[in-house]
Amino acid sequence: MSPLFLELPALLTPGLGLFVWTLIAFLFVFFILKKFAWKPILETLQQREKHIADSIATADKVKAEMALLKSENEALMIQAREERSQMLKEAKETRDRIVAEAKEKAKSEASKIVADAQLAIEQQKNAAITEVKNQVGNLVLEVAEKVLRRELSNKAEQETYIKELSQDIKLN
Repeated sequence: MSPLFLELPALLTPGLGLFVWTLIAFLFVFFILKKFAWKPILETLQQREKHIADSIATADKVKAEMALLKSENEALMIQAREERSQMLKEAKETRDRIVAEAKEKAKSEASKIVADAQLAIEQQKNAAITEVKNQVGNLVLEVAEKVLRRELSNKAEQETYIKELSQDIKLN
């Protein structure tokens, strides 16, 4: 075996003097750190822990508020959609009602115009028939008057004369 292998256990086990001085130095550093550094370090850690806890609480609160706002937003969207569909339905009903009223008004006006036209046609027809009757009556009177003035003795001559007069008469 090599001499280095034999010296290794001696390196691993320190001497009693080194152990005591190391313990004294450790305790000295420990008390100095405890007196001056331990409280500020603990306070800093506590402040950091509190800050992290506050941040987590704030984040949870914000998350809850966001969830509430999201649900309110969804409710508003649903309400807006319902209002929009209601408005569209009302607009369609109004349009249909206006169209129906316009059609009904147009039909009634057309019926009135047709009725007025039929009445005017009937009146003109009656006026024309009356005028034709008056003209026929006048013609008959003229023919009868001329026949009477002539006083023919022969019936054949009278008929011939009536035919001549009827050919000579102009109808208006």
